[in-house]
This record gives sequence, C-alpha cells and structure tokens, in this order.
Amino acid sequence: MNTFFLTDLLAPSVNVTVIMPELIVAVAGIIVMLYDSFFPKQRMVSGAISLIGLAASGILLATMWGSYPQGNAWGGMIAHDNLRLSFGFVFLFVSAMTILVSTVWVEREDVPAGEYHALLMFATFGMMMMSAGNNLVVIFLGLETLSIATYVMAGLRRGDLRSNESSMKYFILGSIASAFLLYGMALVYGATGSTDLTQIAAKIANPNFPALLLVGAAMMLVGFGFKIGMAPFHVWTPDVYEGAPTPVTGFMAAGPKAAAFASFMRIFVLGFPLIAGVQASGLLHQTWITALAVLAMLTMIIGNVAAVMQTNVKRMLAYSSIAHAGYALVGFIGAGAAKTPAAREEAIAAVAFYMLTYAVTNLGAFAVVALVAQKNDRRAEFEDYNGIGFKSPVLAFSLSLFMLSLLGLPLTAGFMGKILVFRPALEAGSTLLTIMVVVAVVNTAISAYYYLRLIVVMFFRERTTEWVEPKMPIGFAVALVIMVLGVFYFGIFSESVIDKFSHLPAAAVITAEK
Repeated sequence: MNTFFLTDLLAPSVNVTVIMPELIVAVAGIIVMLYDSFFPKQRMVSGAISLIGLAASGILLATMWGSYPQGNAWGGMIAHDNLRLSFGFVFLFVSAMTILVSTVWVEREDVPAGEYHALLMFATFGMMMMSAGNNLVVIFLGLETLSIATYVMAGLRRGDLRSNESSMKYFILGSIASAFLLYGMALVYGATGSTDLTQIAAKIANPNFPALLLVGAAMMLVGFGFKIGMAPFHVWTPDVYEGAPTPVTGFMAAGPKAAAFASFMRIFVLGFPLIAGVQASGLLHQTWITALAVLAMLTMIIGNVAAVMQTNVKRMLAYSSIAHAGYALVGFIGAGAAKTPAAREEAIAAVAFYMLTYAVTNLGAFAVVALVAQKNDRRAEFEDYNGIGFKSPVLAFSLSLFMLSLLGLPLTAGFMGKILVFRPALEAGSTLLTIMVVVAVVNTAISAYYYLRLIVVMFFRERTTEWVEPKMPIGFAVALVIMVLGVFYFGIFSESVIDKFSHLPAAAVITAEK
C-alpha cells in the first residue's frame, strides 16, 4: 500500500508545508460543497465553515513569516517570498469580508449559499496559487480556477437577465484574454524551452535570446491587461460590474484584480529581467517602461473621466476601479525601474499594500451599496441616495469615509496607499515616470468630483420619496466595522504593515525541490 499521503499528513515535508495555506482553502471549499449536497438550506453553517478555513489558512500563513526560508518548492513551481505572503493575506481578507457582506444578499435573493461559498473558496484558492506560482503553468491553472469560479458567481442570480448578461460577457471576454495569455506563455516556452520563471530569467540574461520572446511577452501583457482592467482592455468592466450581484462585484474589483497584479509582477518584474532592469539591452528595457507608463496614464485618464459622467453608483465604482488599476500600475512600473533588489522589494510591497487598502475601501463601499440596493439592485442610481445622510447616519458616514479613502484623503488608507505606490516611480529618477506621477496626482484631483458628489447627494439633497432604512445583519455589521477601522488603521499605522510586507521570510533558500 502506498503510504505517501499518510506519511505527508503525519509528518509533512517542506513541500507540503509550504502550500498548506492553499490546501486548507481548497479543502474547505470541498467540505462546503459536500455539506451543501446533504444540507442545502444551512446558509450559516456553510459560511462558518468557509470563514474557519480562511482563518486557519491565514494563521498558517502568518507563521511562515520568518519561520520558513525564502526560496522555491515543488521542483521550483511554488515560490515562497514576501510577494506570495503579502498578497495571500490580501486574498484571505477579501474573501472573509465578502462572505460577511454577502449575508444580507444571500438571504434577500434566496441564493444557493453552499454553491456561492464553495465557489468563493475555490476562487480564493486560485488567487493564492497565482501569487505563489513560480511556473507559468501553475499561474495559468490558478488563473483559470479563479476565472471559472467568478464567471459562475457573476451569474448566480439566475432569474436576473442583467446578471446572466454580465456572466456571459465576462465569460466570453475573459476567455479571449485567457487565450492571449496562454498563447503568450506558449511562445515564451518556445523561445526559452522552459516554463519555470527562474530558468526563463537565466536564459533571457543571454543577449542572444529569441525575438519570439518579445511577442509572447506582449501577448501576456494583453491577457493581464484585461484581468487588471488596464486601458485599452477595460471595456468589459462597467457592464460586468453593473450587472453582477453587488457583493460579487465588490469581490471581483478587489480580489481577482489583486491576484492579476501579483502574477503580473511575478512574471514581468521578477521573471523577465528584460523588464526588471538587469536585461541585456538598456534600450529594450526603456521601451517596455515607456509603453507601460503610457498605458498607466491612459488607464487613469479614461477611468476618471468616464466616472465623472456616470449616474449609476456601481458603474461609477467600476470606472473608479479602472483608475485605481492605473495608480497601482505606477507602483508596478516603479518596481520594474528599480535600480537595486532592495528598492524592487519595497516597490512590490507598496503595490501589495495598495491592493490591501483598495480592497478594504472598495469592499466597504460595495457593501453599503449592496445593503441600500434592495432586491435585484433596484436602488443603485445617485438619486436613490438623496437625503439618506440623516436618515441612515451609520451607512452614510461609512460610505462617505470609503469615498474619501478612495479619493486619498490624509489619515485614510487610500492616502498612504497612493503615497507608497507613487514614491518608487519618483525615486527612479526618470523624467517620464515623474510625468506619470504628476498625471496620477491630477487624476486624483479629478476623482474628487465624483467621490464628493455622492457625499453631497447623501447630505445636501432633499429626498422626495419614502426611505425605509434597510436592516443590517450581524455578519454585515461586523464586516462594516472591520473595514471602517481598517481605513483608519492602514491610514495611521501603515508603517508596521508595509514593513511586514517588505520583510522576507528568511535569508536561506528552500532545498526541498525534488
């Protein structure tokens, strides 16, 4: 009898231990799915199982900081570094808050809770594998696991035509993006003979690398551009975000976007030296930086200008998410332009911190929108928020705080997030990157219009229709309190978090690569 699995469970090897946080999330999803098959109406239990799995994974992930050496496991396929750990916490937080926020929606819409929670856990597993993957195949499998789960979640409200349309659009356009990404990976494999990022980096360092590699990298850029909502690959975002159930929209705007950024940085900053600044050709490196900077500025401008013209709150937040993808790209480019490994690690940590602050703020905003919207998202226009500031002060204050954080007001999480992602680009000493940061600051000023507009509507517009304050479930209230406190904590005590994100697991290298 083969005792391999029993032996690894009783005395796990380094390989198994390294991916245990991901395994716990996957197993929790399977348990939820099996439990729902026998007890389909137990919404609270399936949610509790999911939260326990996320908490256990988070605790194990926390113990890995400083306890396990930095390096690779599973034959080099899984990386263990600060990028994986910091983004892993972002994913777990996003999923936990989504479960709590969804309590009101699951009950109100009579959604199959077991299916929803299981899909959410599988999506979380996919996100964690995307940040941990040190191999193109692992990253793609993680991406597809995440994508398939979110396609279904977007259309989970089966009787709603808008939700079905959102799911279908997301599926079709997402499949095209995945095809670009997979074809790009195939070309990279053809050019280097490997899917391992460490080996690819070593082969690219040779000045005679094939030009086919550049075509593959360009196609992968298109695929990742779709996933993060980067212009001009952003056109799917408003329609999908508006039609999907609001809690799912909040999840898609925070979790999958952060996962795409994690893989994007893993491949283009750490895996491809031609973009990381240690390439064979300085001209080639500058060309990539210039192209990405132009795309980042285009993303910020399109997102903010389009958001100004919106009358639907969900569409406004959708275009806002496009603009925030542009802000995060500023930090990404700063990491690519870093002149030292230490500066590169700090820039990567800054992007991870920015995605965390954006997740806290954006999930909070979508949570309030979900509660106000009522069944089938009936109340999602700006005029639906007229005069609720003094009728529902808790909701209005919370939503106002989240808007100010998205704007980047000092003492909020959004302010520190933007400061940290803008700094690496400024420190690069490039005129182009300095212009990019100036464009980002100007766009932040433009965004003040539509963020403050919602606050003005809530507090200074008279309501002409009857307002019935929505009931707030305990789980939802807990999530709202956590996110409100998170906005202040990450805005005031950000230094401790960014230091942790910058801290490497250890100095040694994992040897279990067989």
